[in-house]
Amino acid sequence: MAKISTVEAFLARVPLERPVTFSTRTVYMREYCLVRITSDDGHVGIGFSYAVNNSGSLLVATVNDIFAPRLTGDDSLRVEGIWHDLYQETLLIGRAGAVMRALSAVDIALWDLNARDAGLPLYKYLGAAALDRVPAYGSGGYYLAGKSNDDLVEEMRAFVEAGYDAVKMKVGGVSPAGDEERVRLVREAIGPDVRLMLDANNAWRDLPSAMEYIERFEPYHPYWIEEPFLPDDIDNHAALAQRTPIMVATGEVEAGRWRFKELLDKGAAAILQPDAIVCGGITEFRKITATAASYGVGVAPHAWHDLHVHLVASAENATYVEFMPDDHIVNFRRLIDVQLEDRDGHLLLSDRPGLGFSFDPAALEQYVGPHYPQ
Repeated sequence: MAKISTVEAFLARVPLERPVTFSTRTVYMREYCLVRITSDDGHVGIGFSYAVNNSGSLLVATVNDIFAPRLTGDDSLRVEGIWHDLYQETLLIGRAGAVMRALSAVDIALWDLNARDAGLPLYKYLGAAALDRVPAYGSGGYYLAGKSNDDLVEEMRAFVEAGYDAVKMKVGGVSPAGDEERVRLVREAIGPDVRLMLDANNAWRDLPSAMEYIERFEPYHPYWIEEPFLPDDIDNHAALAQRTPIMVATGEVEAGRWRFKELLDKGAAAILQPDAIVCGGITEFRKITATAASYGVGVAPHAWHDLHVHLVASAENATYVEFMPDDHIVNFRRLIDVQLEDRDGHLLLSDRPGLGFSFDPAALEQYVGPHYPQ
C-alpha cells in the first residue's frame, strides 16, 4: 500500500512560435498545469492539463490549494474514492472548466504512479485491447497567416504518403465558398479512399449557418464534422445530425459522464471525442468510453497522443488517436523526454512503465523556471 506524501503543481508557459487561428479564436500560448505526486516509497507519478493563452494559473492554484491538502497521506490505489472526494470538495465551484481540468491532471498522475509502481505501461495496467500499435489520423489543416491552399494540400498529402488513412483539417474560418474550395482541393489530393475529417471549432451560431457550409461539403464525403456549434448547444448538434449524412463528432471540451450521456441520449454525436485532461481524467474517460460502448458509439479522443495512445489501446470501442507530428500547434511534446513513434498510420506502444515519459528537466527549467524540483 503506497501512501501519498506530496502533491505539487507547476505552471509551464510554452509560447507558439506562430499564433494559430481557429474559426472562433486565436491561440498564442499554451499553459500547462504539470502535476507531480510522490508516494512514501519513492515512486513518482505525473499528470497534466492545459489552458489556452494565460489562464493556467487557475488550474495550478486548484491543485495546490484545494486538492493537495486532501490527498496527502491517502492511499494512491484509492483512485475511484479520491476522484469522488475531490469532485465533491469542489462541487460548488467545479463540475467543469478549470477545476475539472485540475482534477484531471491529479487523476492522471495517480494512474501513472500506480502503473509505474506495478512496473507496467499504462495501457496494460488499464487492461489492454491492443498490444503493439493503435490507429491514428493525421491532424492539421489550421488557418495560419500566409498559408495558401497549396500549402494545405501538401500538408494533407504528406500524411497520406506517410501511411495515414485518415486526415483532419479546419473549416469554418473563411466564407462557405472559400472553405468548399479548400475541402475540394484536399479531397482531390488525397483521393476517395482516405477519410477526411473536418473540424469547425464551434464556428456556427445556428443550424442555417451550419447548413450553408455543410451542404457545400457533402459532395466531398467528409467522414465527420467536428464541433459545429458551441458545446452547450446540444440540440443543434442533434438537429444537424438529422439533416446531413456526415457524422457529427464532439466532446473535446465536455466534462463529466453526464454531459456525454446527454449527447448520446439526444443523438447529438455519432462519435464522442472526450479529452482525458479535460473531462475528469482517466477515471472519468473510462466511464464515458464504457457508456458510449453501450450505445454502440465509437470514441476518438481529442489531441494529446502521448496520453491517449494508452486509453485507445485499452478500450475496444476507441477508433483513432489524433496525431500531430510537430509541435507548432500543440506543443506539449516540448515538455517531455520521450516521443511516440509512428509507423504506417499507427502509433507504436511501448513497454515503458506508466505513461512512458517524464517531464524533461531542461524543458522545465526553460518553461517553468528554477522552482520545479528535480
